Amino acid sequence: MPYLLAIILSTTLLSGCQSAYYSAMEQVGVHKREIMVDRVEDATEAQQDAQAQFTSALDALKALDQFDGGELEATYNRINDQYEASADAAEKVSERIAAIEDVADALFDEWQDELALYTSTNLKRDSEKKLKATQASYQKMLTAMHRAEKKMTPVLNTLRDNTLYLKHNLNAAAIGSLQGEFTSLQNDIQRAIIDMQTAIDESERFIARLKNT
Repeated sequence: MPYLLAIILSTTLLSGCQSAYYSAMEQVGVHKREIMVDRVEDATEAQQDAQAQFTSALDALKALDQFDGGELEATYNRINDQYEASADAAEKVSERIAAIEDVADALFDEWQDELALYTSTNLKRDSEKKLKATQASYQKMLTAMHRAEKKMTPVLNTLRDNTLYLKHNLNAAAIGSLQGEFTSLQNDIQRAIIDMQTAIDESERFIARLKNT
């Protein structure tokens, strides 16, 4: 019970902190809509960075094809650095998506609540129509983002497996064993990059809609 209470309390405090943050930002003229645009742009940047990093990791593994002797530990360190950088890039994408979801909940809840304040039926109807269209565009973007996020998991799993295998088998035979992983990894990375690009495209469309609503 104390543990559960602590979780509930921390969640409540976090929610309260976010509400206070949005209120403070509005007092200085920065509204949730602007915060949403900034966070979607940040997520787009994080996805672009992840695309580049996953490609870099694949290139590092491809270089093992030309391995003909040399410092095995240095080879392991390069691969491990690529794995850690890829994991960091994926984590940043997840964090940025979570930040978008947080401000979206606040924005749409506020928009929905304020519909009740209208005295003009026509204006209320128009605002409600725009709310539903914006929510639909948002859900399409968020679905694309989560799809791309999930595609990063098998890439990271393979990179981690290869890194661990090299770590505990620093010999030429280990290098040969990993070469068979390239085709599968390359396909996973290509699928992840394609899905991230889809998410990026949806983000751009959502931002355009939000700015013009």
